[in-house]
Amino acid sequence: MPDYDQLLDAEMKAFVDRTNSYYPPETVTFTIDQQRAVYDRMCSEFHAGRPDTVIVRDDHVPGDYRVPVRIYDKAGIGEPSAVVVYFHGGGFVVGGLESHDDVCAEICDFTGYRVVSVDYRLSPEYSHPAAFDDSVAAFDWVAAAFGGPIVVAGDSAGGNLAAAVSHARRGHSSQPAGQVLIYPGLGGDHNAGSYLEHANAPMLTKADIDFYVGIRTKGKEITGDPTLAPLHDTDYSNLPPTLAFPAECDPLCDDSANYCARITAAGGEARNHVQKGWLHGALRARHMSAVSAASFRAICEAIATLGKGGGQA
Repeated sequence: MPDYDQLLDAEMKAFVDRTNSYYPPETVTFTIDQQRAVYDRMCSEFHAGRPDTVIVRDDHVPGDYRVPVRIYDKAGIGEPSAVVVYFHGGGFVVGGLESHDDVCAEICDFTGYRVVSVDYRLSPEYSHPAAFDDSVAAFDWVAAAFGGPIVVAGDSAGGNLAAAVSHARRGHSSQPAGQVLIYPGLGGDHNAGSYLEHANAPMLTKADIDFYVGIRTKGKEITGDPTLAPLHDTDYSNLPPTLAFPAECDPLCDDSANYCARITAAGGEARNHVQKGWLHGALRARHMSAVSAASFRAICEAIATLGKGGGQA
């Protein structure tokens, strides 16, 4: 078993302790309403505020379900040269526009790009494919409303949705210019590799993942559906340039490596940047951990590069 005392530095251990004080490891056993309340409080405690340069407005995607979105623009730079569509993490069960508000604002400030955060429907009230359908609808709306290069990005469950959108929209005139996946869950084998090696990692365990996967499908075993799990696709050609940032100490770590390898084998551009000493959910540690600060900067640089039409970074 990994020795997390050796793999994690003092700042990352402090982040784990602080997170657990708001969001204890047993939260996954709480009722859904309780999980959301605990998660929202934890995110509020970590919220770093928005940079003064960022202007924010809320909107929605027209349709049968009016998907809420939050739009971030950097003041004083004119029309942005690219758009980032961001999908938040939370196991498809928790999270929303508030949980990743400061992350999206800081991405906007760093890149100068417009950022559109998507508040897709959550499980168990809405099972698969609701979150995927909302994500595609939001991407299509952004493409029609703003145009320009669009980078899709997301963390954890949001990384899954970003990749699923890229698969669904490849070959379209408005396909993503690139995708940035932050410790994504892409549907890998739960009984192999990092799922076993880091089954009891701090911040996210294999048992947690099994719960989230089961609740999204209402307990049904679904295979061969890339809208649910991009690693279940059989075709990895013509996908946009892909940059993945998995956390070393995370059951999901190998998903990114396997996904990037398949894109590369199909002739595409993909690079997997394993973040050493990093944990699932550690985006929130970017203001208290040098490791997380460096990872977040690398993520922002990757988004900036892809928005300019650059390839691998």
